[in-house]
Amino acid sequence: MSTQGIITGIVANLVLIQVDGPVAQNEICNIDLEGTKLKAEIIKINGDIAYVQVFENTAGLKVGHTASFTGHMLEVTLGPGMLSKRYDGLQNDLELIEGLFLERGSSSPALDENAVWHFHPLAKIGDTVGAADWLGEVKEGWINHKIMVPFKFPGQGTIVSTAAEGEYKARDTMAVIKDSKGVTHNVSMIMTWPVKITPKFYADKPRPSKIFETGVRVIDTLNPMVEGGTGFIPGPFGCGKTVLQHALSKYADADLIIIVACGERANEVVEIFTEFPELDDPRTGRKLMERTIIICNTSNMPVASREASVYTGMTIAEYYRSMGLKVLLLADSTSRWAQALREMSNRMEELPGPDAFPMDLPAIIANFYSRAGYVHLNNGQSGSITFIGTVSPAGGNLKEPVTESTKKAARAFYALSQARADSKRYPAIDPIESYSKYLEYSEVIENMNTTIEAGWIDKVTALKDMLLRGKEVKDQINILGDDGVPVHYHDIFWKSELIDAIILQQDAFDKVDCSTPLSRQKYMAKLVLDICQAKFTFENFEEVTHYFKKMINNLKQMNYQEFDSSSFKKFRQKHDDVLSERKSAS
Repeated sequence: MSTQGIITGIVANLVLIQVDGPVAQNEICNIDLEGTKLKAEIIKINGDIAYVQVFENTAGLKVGHTASFTGHMLEVTLGPGMLSKRYDGLQNDLELIEGLFLERGSSSPALDENAVWHFHPLAKIGDTVGAADWLGEVKEGWINHKIMVPFKFPGQGTIVSTAAEGEYKARDTMAVIKDSKGVTHNVSMIMTWPVKITPKFYADKPRPSKIFETGVRVIDTLNPMVEGGTGFIPGPFGCGKTVLQHALSKYADADLIIIVACGERANEVVEIFTEFPELDDPRTGRKLMERTIIICNTSNMPVASREASVYTGMTIAEYYRSMGLKVLLLADSTSRWAQALREMSNRMEELPGPDAFPMDLPAIIANFYSRAGYVHLNNGQSGSITFIGTVSPAGGNLKEPVTESTKKAARAFYALSQARADSKRYPAIDPIESYSKYLEYSEVIENMNTTIEAGWIDKVTALKDMLLRGKEVKDQINILGDDGVPVHYHDIFWKSELIDAIILQQDAFDKVDCSTPLSRQKYMAKLVLDICQAKFTFENFEEVTHYFKKMINNLKQMNYQEFDSSSFKKFRQKHDDVLSERKSAS
């Protein structure tokens, strides 16, 4: 018999329940509100009192109302048919919800169990298998969706029978497996898994080494992300986070995209829902939404739903990673998630940390980020989750607790700058504030030497050094005036402006410049670096300004031409002529 309870206290969506039996941390219960079942999760246990966070509005709830406990944690349903879905944080299919608002107690199935899939078996009778091993596959959109041994399967087992190739529904039995105790398990296409538990069904999780191409030059060239890496993008409102997310989704080297809107304003979520389905996928030539899953919670939804959404997104990503796929997980914004944690912590009257956030906020964020990564599967294949979160610090303050805590967990930091956005230098990633700790990994350096060019890290360092020197010179020019600094200071400043204009700035709405392959990035970076390392002689600062503006214009036009096309070569020739004139004059 399941454990029952009676409500003894209510603080907004934190409810205290006196229980009559055993309960567990993170267990789900259903609170009875005059026939409506409100789903809630245990977040703290003190004796026979369970503190639960309710995923829905608690208006009308009273002391004395009853609750029943389910004996399991918050789980997601995993199986074919999730691609192009739009879920809320509890994995309700928003397309199936009637009306403009989510009614309390309403739910919708995560998967269409009546859909028919063409099953192709991969395992055979007598094979020894364990959790997450592949039994067969079905075609989901353009990917081969692997039907796996359920994550909850105990230990190793032997396949007793398997379905023949053909058409099946999701709940049909695809295989029968006998476990080590002799118990047989019927396996369908669908499984469930608790969102707060990391499924570690892989052989190895090495440090990532391969560059994760995004097509964004300021990321790939200066502060690269790696496949299976973690990064975050903090920045104030209006700095281009949404456009940057669209660019990453469209052009990054990922098999599928999962977007988690964890507590965004309603208008921002509507923007995702209306704009994303319209984006074309350059990889498949179809709509990007066909290989995307959106998990959405707006800021006016209960805080518990906001917290659940990030875990739901990560668990679905881990499921697809177990199929040997490259998953890009984007969370916007983790600040709202952290605010949800703060609200619940305050309601439980826990000892507050900085800015009233929970004391263990850094540990919570670090544990979540650690679930991403590159893994070697048990069958020798590999899969990865590359996780990039956005942070919305109040007033653009990068010293606030969420940003600081995320800095400790994420390996790459892409700081959006209000000043760059105001001067229309997009993407507005500040090259000085941003960094990628992956450039310190010996595995990454070795991979760059092999796939890009030997000594590539030295060229990246040289570009960064010139940008920093240019910033220092710009500050001096602003204080002392153009005539107040030596002419060679202007030379340094304009060389940094050259890097900014040609490498850092990128037009997301131009069909060529919107995404730059790594081979082209290498070509342009070496071209720009050669100019930066060249020595020029100028008479005065006006001469410097005129010369570099002409050079920037030629190189910028190259960015808008198809690589190695006749028009590309024409502007390259113009650039060589301009360069040879100055070198001969010097």
